[in-house]
Amino acid sequence: MNKTLSPIFWLWIPIIALGIQFTLEFTIDKHTLSLMHSENGPHEIIQALIALAGFVFSAYVLFSGKLKTALLKLWYFLASLGCFYVAGEEVSWGQHILDWATPEFWSEVNDQQETNFHNTSSWLDQKPRLILLIGIVFGTLIYPVLKSKNWLNLPKDLDFLFPPKELSVIALIVIGTQAVEKFFEIFGIYVFARYSEVQVLYMFYFVLLYLIMLYQKVIKLQKT
Repeated sequence: MNKTLSPIFWLWIPIIALGIQFTLEFTIDKHTLSLMHSENGPHEIIQALIALAGFVFSAYVLFSGKLKTALLKLWYFLASLGCFYVAGEEVSWGQHILDWATPEFWSEVNDQQETNFHNTSSWLDQKPRLILLIGIVFGTLIYPVLKSKNWLNLPKDLDFLFPPKELSVIALIVIGTQAVEKFFEIFGIYVFARYSEVQVLYMFYFVLLYLIMLYQKVIKLQKT
């Protein structure tokens, strides 16, 4: 594996994808946009594929024998579980692929009548998303500033887990899409058909690149 990840992944792909997103939002009719954001639309499919890639990569790292500390092993174990859960939830554990009917008892507790957990409670949907959002913003944009001013210095093992500065590009897109949407909502203008789906897509992509770049740091450290 290369020592560093190419800017193509953490800079150009996110920026180009955002440009395409804005272009689609302003040129395509609302009905087509709603289909794009539907359960079997491209956004949901890409989200599921990114989460699946995160699970496969985390599992690979866990069994690679390269992780020497218990903290790193636990971190990648939790990451693999999280990515597996997200990938399963994004396709409703196969329902979106095989198109089975949701059991009646589950339809009563699931507000989208799907066989997943995140539509049964905000604690399984909005709250985990908020935690991930806070983690991305703090870990990538706030902590480096605090550290540079010596206002917060964490133990070396914990500091090692924080995202690299390159991922600040994606972090800014994550919070930027929300800021733009909330600002224009004041004037009754909705920039994105479903900004939350756009934001979540970038959050998942952030996690995937973070897991890859953290592993690269592990390999680099072992070679020094």
